[in-house]
Amino acid sequence: MSLVQELKWRGLLHDFTPGIEEQLEKEMTSGYVGFDPTADSLHIGNLVPIILLVHLQKAGHKPFALVGGATGLVGDPSGKSAERQLLDTSIIDHNLNCQKAQLEKFLDFDCGDNSAEMVNNYDWFKGINFLEFIRDVGKHISVNYMMAKESVKLRIDKGISFTEFSYQLIQGYDFCWLNSNRNVKLQMGGSDQWGNITTGTEMVRRINRGESFALTAPLVKKADGTKFGKSEGGNVWLDPKKTSPYMFYQFWLNTSDEDARSYIKIFTFKKESEINAIIADHEENPGARALQKALANEITTYVHGESELEKAVKASGILFGKSTSEDLAELDEQTFNDLFSGCATAEVKKADFEGMGIIAALGENTGFLKSNGEARRALKENAVSVNKSKVGEDFVLGEKDLLNEKYALLQRGKKTYFIIKVVS
Repeated sequence: MSLVQELKWRGLLHDFTPGIEEQLEKEMTSGYVGFDPTADSLHIGNLVPIILLVHLQKAGHKPFALVGGATGLVGDPSGKSAERQLLDTSIIDHNLNCQKAQLEKFLDFDCGDNSAEMVNNYDWFKGINFLEFIRDVGKHISVNYMMAKESVKLRIDKGISFTEFSYQLIQGYDFCWLNSNRNVKLQMGGSDQWGNITTGTEMVRRINRGESFALTAPLVKKADGTKFGKSEGGNVWLDPKKTSPYMFYQFWLNTSDEDARSYIKIFTFKKESEINAIIADHEENPGARALQKALANEITTYVHGESELEKAVKASGILFGKSTSEDLAELDEQTFNDLFSGCATAEVKKADFEGMGIIAALGENTGFLKSNGEARRALKENAVSVNKSKVGEDFVLGEKDLLNEKYALLQRGKKTYFIIKVVS
């Protein structure tokens, strides 16, 4: 199966320029994707262009990941209804370094002729002055051509600054420079980048007198039409400090059947026969959620590794009674807070916590249960746990019961939780 055919059946192909299949079959081809340094982490929306580069490399071609040290100073108007806030150079440098470290996890930078490379467009723009650029580059692209781009047409009535209007020239020149200096012949990206990408192919044709190609993937959306890649807390980030592996796992686990059918093709590297078998198993017993589990397992492992997947799966079991006190004790603080976000909490001073009887902890001292009498009844019913271990009326809380040195998890029955947070 050719690269174009592979991308097509996976739902990763939106548009491409003529001749691209012949080019990819003819020789090893260098292709690139640009990444916008507006944040210090990539998010799951960025996985699509990353996966395009991975498929390119798997097919024997050479991937370039371009980080936009120069374009980040300008701001891409594509898909934006208002002007972007310009970022300070120190913030962009920090964001670039963070994104570089993430990209190195997905691409192979040491595999011979088609080893991945990372480039920063600030390296070639820093030596170009404004007059040079408008004379040597700007004269090749007409204002009429630029005005016809979707990213400009959507903003022209509301207003667009010259800074953002000129963005397509800067991105287009990236392709032109990479073509003449690194023999890059292909640019890939999301479908919203088609206008910027084809400005680049036009520059390669006019300035370099060369041939180049473009390929875009569709923007991923949920089946109900809402935006992909958002959770209740905002973006789902690849940085585990911003989105814990547990929350990352839960995002994929909670997808609808319809979304999971398309996501498992887009975001995993499973073969078509494997995916069809998983979908068939799922349709026989939808309640088992085999499709969502396969999706969540594969992507969480790919982004965070097997050990983090194991922790996420164990954490998921905690809420449904399929775990032990040892599993709970292994949770880091971020995962603990993610797991029990929204759970009722009472703050207790450390001096008061030490030696507190379980009846007081359940009743008058925290308000978890309505009264000490209700606490006693729950204890007699053997319905109370501390940190997933059953306790009786004579149980006394102490430092030994603190998770991450500050939390104690109380539970009545299977689903009612309460957290005591110990403060100094």
